[in-house]
Amino acid sequence: MRIPTSILVFLLAFASRPAESAEWTTFVEAKFGTTLQIPSEIFSVHEGPSYRGIGEQYTTKDRRASLAVYSQENLRKDSPRTYLKRNNLVPRRMIEYVRVTRSFFAISTVMEGMVFYSRCNFSPRSSTIHCFDLKYPESEKQAWNDVVTRISRSLEPLERG
Repeated sequence: MRIPTSILVFLLAFASRPAESAEWTTFVEAKFGTTLQIPSEIFSVHEGPSYRGIGEQYTTKDRRASLAVYSQENLRKDSPRTYLKRNNLVPRRMIEYVRVTRSFFAISTVMEGMVFYSRCNFSPRSSTIHCFDLKYPESEKQAWNDVVTRISRSLEPLERG
């Protein structure tokens, strides 16, 4: 498979600037108190309101990767496990990574050459769910690993119960 020149240039720049050295911005959703660190050099295009809950969407300049961060009320008082079971549209056999705890879930799958990664933290005290969805090319998975980890760990509030 031939990788387009624009992706090669991105990968070389990305690899030489690890997650720690890239420019990051803290996203804050005031209504529910969700915060998330966003690599603003990468997700430099604001796409408007999130397709779910209350939040925002961002893409890379070439639109090959996207990030949505959002919050929503947990009206059914779902746990991470019950929420995932009720709302996951991806067949279980297609999920490559899943981690479910009492306070969050994270899942990842690959479809049509794209990695889809989602994480939601559950706030039992405020009955709020804090989430982000990330999509990027599977061919760039190695280059995205540190970025995905930093974004995932920055999602707050994460109240341990």
